[in-house]
Amino acid sequence: MILAIDIGGTKTLIALFSKRGRVVRRRKFKTAQGSQTFIRELTTNLSDFKKRNITGVVVAIPGVVQKNYSVSFGNRKWDNIDLIAPLKNLFDCPIWFENDANLAVLYEGFRLPGRTMFLTFSTGIGGGIAERNRILPESNGFEPGHQKFWYDGRIREWEDIASANAIENYYHVDRATDLRKKEVMEDIAKRIALGLPDVVKEYNPDNIVLGGPMGKIFRLYSQYLPDLGVKYRRPKRPNESVIYGCYRYAKQKEQE
Repeated sequence: MILAIDIGGTKTLIALFSKRGRVVRRRKFKTAQGSQTFIRELTTNLSDFKKRNITGVVVAIPGVVQKNYSVSFGNRKWDNIDLIAPLKNLFDCPIWFENDANLAVLYEGFRLPGRTMFLTFSTGIGGGIAERNRILPESNGFEPGHQKFWYDGRIREWEDIASANAIENYYHVDRATDLRKKEVMEDIAKRIALGLPDVVKEYNPDNIVLGGPMGKIFRLYSQYLPDLGVKYRRPKRPNESVIYGCYRYAKQKEQE
């Protein structure tokens, strides 16, 4: 069985997969602000999976991963956090770390023609690039949310304009997915469109999957996105692209 751990900016999702890729158990908890508190809560939630026949663990990190170890947690300013030791204490099997958007594009781009780019609009804006069912090298270090634009009278990063978190703050709602008005959808499309030309020009994707909370309402604003010669797509699993990518990643590693 494969254990997937998706560490997000607001929540952490654990999913246990059968050999055939079916989720047989899920667990979700709020991602703590402090790194040590998070590790304690993660260990507690994982202890119930210890007796299962786990053959591989994949941990999705919202940041940069090098040499199978996280070196950055994106918007979480966690320094010197050790996840290897507590996981090895629980599971006697291979443990892999990978960027969450890379894992999401691995799943969402599976069997799509050409090159696929996954952009997740959540707490921030992350991204991954895949082709022929493999994460591309240029996907590592791909941080589209940090593009800068002149917007609303000052220079701001794309994720401070178009992430789900930014949109929720602007419209004073708890969830961006609750928004429905036509003029709001046009505004959301304009915010998202700011960063699209540059990433399309640099990476030449054939498909762009728009994920995170904004993936859930994709059909409401997608008609207002610019024609850049790419196919815009709604994610197959807006809430679970990453954990299903964890499973696919583990299966690839097992075959190497």
